[in-house]
Amino acid sequence: MTLDLASFTPWTSLAGGVLIGVAAAMLALLNGRIAGISGIVGGLLSPRPQETSWRLAFVLGLMASPAVYAWGATLPELSMQASGPWLVAAGLLVGIGTRYASGCTSGHGVCGLSRRSPRSLAATLAFMGAGFVTVFIVRHLLAFGPELP
Repeated sequence: MTLDLASFTPWTSLAGGVLIGVAAAMLALLNGRIAGISGIVGGLLSPRPQETSWRLAFVLGLMASPAVYAWGATLPELSMQASGPWLVAAGLLVGIGTRYASGCTSGHGVCGLSRRSPRSLAATLAFMGAGFVTVFIVRHLLAFGPELP
């Protein structure tokens, strides 16, 4: 395994992590809510009157972030390494997993771990373990390269 130093961006990554942490802390401190994206989007699909505005603002902020980033830096080139059916299957599996885990990686991994939630620790270990196993199976046992069919 080699490290692609041309793509190594510690300062940009640090800034992104700080922004995620600040956004999660602000949502918790100012609104008493956890910044779990699946729960926020799910709440938009079955809205409650006082819940819609902050959820919509959060999701719109996520969607506007690349445009804000592009004002100060060049956006990376986008490339898809999987075909449409693989992406649909992956999306469905992630959606099913978030329902079983009662939350997503942002809710459990970022917010739950910072609150020292045992349930979030178990969920995050399961997410990460499933990811490791999936990569091992797809890359080594099934021998798919970086580009999936």
